[in-house]
Amino acid sequence: MINNQKHFYNIGVSYKKADAKTRGKFSLSKENQIALLEKAKENSIEGVFVISTCNRTEISGFAERPCHLIELLCEFSEGSIQEFSNISFIYKNEEAVNHLFRIGTGLESQILGDYEIVGQLRQAFKLAKKLNTTNSYLERLLNSVLQASKRVKNDTKLSSGTTSVSYAAVQYLIKNLPDYNSKNIVVFGLGKMGKHTCKNLAEYTQNKQVCLINRTEEKATQFVREHASIRKSVIENLTEEIYNADVLIVSTGADKPTITQEHITKDKQLLILDLSMPENVDKQVNQFDNITLVNVDELSKITFETLAKRQKEIPFAESIIETHKSEFNSWVNHRKFTPTITALKESLESIKNDEINFQKKKINNFDEDQAEILTSRIIQKITTQFVKHLKAEDTSVSESIQVINKVFQH
Repeated sequence: MINNQKHFYNIGVSYKKADAKTRGKFSLSKENQIALLEKAKENSIEGVFVISTCNRTEISGFAERPCHLIELLCEFSEGSIQEFSNISFIYKNEEAVNHLFRIGTGLESQILGDYEIVGQLRQAFKLAKKLNTTNSYLERLLNSVLQASKRVKNDTKLSSGTTSVSYAAVQYLIKNLPDYNSKNIVVFGLGKMGKHTCKNLAEYTQNKQVCLINRTEEKATQFVREHASIRKSVIENLTEEIYNADVLIVSTGADKPTITQEHITKDKQLLILDLSMPENVDKQVNQFDNITLVNVDELSKITFETLAKRQKEIPFAESIIETHKSEFNSWVNHRKFTPTITALKESLESIKNDEINFQKKKINNFDEDQAEILTSRIIQKITTQFVKHLKAEDTSVSESIQVINKVFQH
């Protein structure tokens, strides 16, 4: 059971209040996520996991005060507590639970209905479980969130149409470059975003001049083997390939810029799309007159038409969330009152046994078996009534448990 003094919190930063640069400061590498969870364990923070994506960095967990989680985030990222206070959100108990349901169903994604977050949630929880920082509450909550997510995806049109940052990048090229099919395009980085970008280029354009560069060459070799229209180059030729390019799409996953002024020729026009978070293109590149630099936040504005259709699906998604949230809350309340009902039953059994022993001495030919059957049925009916009361929607479970414990002196 969770310590009664602790509350379930969700703290973090997201695209809603923080721009790409600020979010970059609070992003957590895999190594820092592990270090943060280990430190949380040392500090007796129970049931905690962390998620860090291009759009958000959040910690969910049980703590006496939210500052315990905020201090952890600032210790293992480059953000300060003062910066956090200006652009953060803090959710507690029911609000924190609701927030996780909304995240897992795509309602809080920067592009409404984007389900990439679901895989990221799974990975975040898997890491926390591996490090033994989860508990039964979190396990049940994440399962409920993922069930709701699956239903929203299957039973609504919240994710209809194609919208993702990698898709938006290709749409940006189509809308802003009249002869985009004949442009030399370099894609630098073959993480999930880079793969999707290459696939979208192949699907939505006829461009046969796409060059892929990845720091780990064998990954790029394997990818181009499966996608014949894409050419592979090596990291040593990065500057030369950029010089020959009209478009550079950066989807590396580094903590610091992978593209700097040294890679760029200032007297040649170049469109750079930076899909990375934190941003992997040095801002100083923007000082060159012939360079156009577009980041994640700008790309996310592209898909308004699809989003208008998705907006209409929000009430259906929220209805599904309410169903699964209600089931989860019932489980939480049941877990709260089960020990009290067990103790109540034991107390009534004790009263029953004392009274039967008293009546046996007082009444001749006392029918002990009949008394046992009768009183056991009465106890069952009394405890059933208490359970019904505790399960009722308008019941304050905590207050009722306190009253029951006080009356029956537990």
